Amino acid sequence: MKTLSILIPAYNEQATLVDIVEKVDKVQLINGIQKEIIIVNDCSTDDTLVIARKLEKRFDNLVVFNHEVNKGKGAALHTGIENATGDYLIIQDADLEYDPKEYNLLLQPIEDGFADVVYGTRFFGGKPHRILFFWHTIGNKFLTFLSNALTNVNLSDMETCYKMFKLPILKSIKLKEKRFGFEPEVTAKICRIDKVRIYEVGISYYGRTYEEGKKIGWKDGVRAIYCIIKYNIFSR
Repeated sequence: MKTLSILIPAYNEQATLVDIVEKVDKVQLINGIQKEIIIVNDCSTDDTLVIARKLEKRFDNLVVFNHEVNKGKGAALHTGIENATGDYLIIQDADLEYDPKEYNLLLQPIEDGFADVVYGTRFFGGKPHRILFFWHTIGNKFLTFLSNALTNVNLSDMETCYKMFKLPILKSIKLKEKRFGFEPEVTAKICRIDKVRIYEVGISYYGRTYEEGKKIGWKDGVRAIYCIIKYNIFSR
């Protein structure tokens, strides 16, 4: 029986953590695939860890890892990837911006034997998208364009949270970025794997405002540019 590892990095997500885990739990995956839920608490200053421990007792297929100091989202992802045991892995932010009911959209090309990696794009397809920040969209498209120019692939949404991997492929690459540089780094390194098959599928997006808890800012965009150049040119 195959298993999908669902990796949830969490920093100060006490308001949404229970909701997202319950949504994940309700999803019925195609072909009888089972779920392994991994929460990595990155030294939250609210009750995220307390809530995560309660969820760990409630769900037999859920495990919690805790960082004693704040290391960043990328570091939380490293911890989760290292400890994942499934056949596939998907990244699931602890907020409610992405809908776990769409896991099967990403699983289908892999299960059908076409893909090794699937990105969920927010920029095409008939799914609902919350209308938010113009300059964030421009920034995202610029980062994707720059990444594509250096990787020679034609992704439409490099910065998407929903990335699904065959886990052995993901474990085969050495990841370094501790914070929001994870997206361009993993994309650069995945694209260099010989004969890797990357697909995209359209997904919905229920974005948050900063008042609702959105964390990424312009400094993270500058870091992403640095990482795109670093991992595609200077650190191959």
